[in-house]
Amino acid sequence: MSIIKLNAIDSTNSFLRELIASEQIADYTVVVTQNQTQGRGQMGTVWNSQASKNLIFSMFKDLSVHHVAFPFYISMAVSMAILQALKTLNVPNLAIKWPNDILSANHKICGVLIENVIKNKLNSTIIGVGLNVNQVDFDGLPKASSLKNITGIHYDLDDILNEIIKQIKYYSEMLQAEKYQEVKTAYEANLFRKNKPSTFKNAEGVMFPGFIKGVTKYGKLMVLLEDENIKKFDLKEVSLMY
Repeated sequence: MSIIKLNAIDSTNSFLRELIASEQIADYTVVVTQNQTQGRGQMGTVWNSQASKNLIFSMFKDLSVHHVAFPFYISMAVSMAILQALKTLNVPNLAIKWPNDILSANHKICGVLIENVIKNKLNSTIIGVGLNVNQVDFDGLPKASSLKNITGIHYDLDDILNEIIKQIKYYSEMLQAEKYQEVKTAYEANLFRKNKPSTFKNAEGVMFPGFIKGVTKYGKLMVLLEDENIKKFDLKEVSLMY
């Protein structure tokens, strides 16, 4: 494993993707930057971050040596790794908002962007993480917060990075050992608003009530509707209102 530190970059995911296209790199290679100018989130959203205050990194994970039949297990494993790392810091009220945002209470503190590399089969993955750590101002983002805002503590970014890497390795080894159900059970146990009355919005903008019951192995959200039927939704098909 190696850690590449950059002062500034457009996107750590893009940098790592270009790197693996040009040379062979070690498993768990990490690219971390103090300032990301064009950070990306799920479905093309933008991830804005104040320079030097947050933890922004991407990790290369080699999957050529073992078989992951359902890529969403990678997302579940990474979500659990970050959540467990934050638990070691005593961050309160942690939960995973489907598919892989990390919340403390109702505030988003971490986003994850996973980009899989397929060469005949799932060959490797790039795990991009943006964790709000020491930033305290989030103008225009009422649902965003940071570790410092929540706990009042100023954190060392390297310490948090090392703990997250440790946890990602642990959960990656669980996948390699084919402990898929254990990972899924842990993920679902930490799902935000699971089994609580919630409001959703579909792709047409129509609001409807339901209860989150879990996820499928393909990553679809399972929602119990008013008619007592469970409907499965893809990421582009539904939003949780909170």
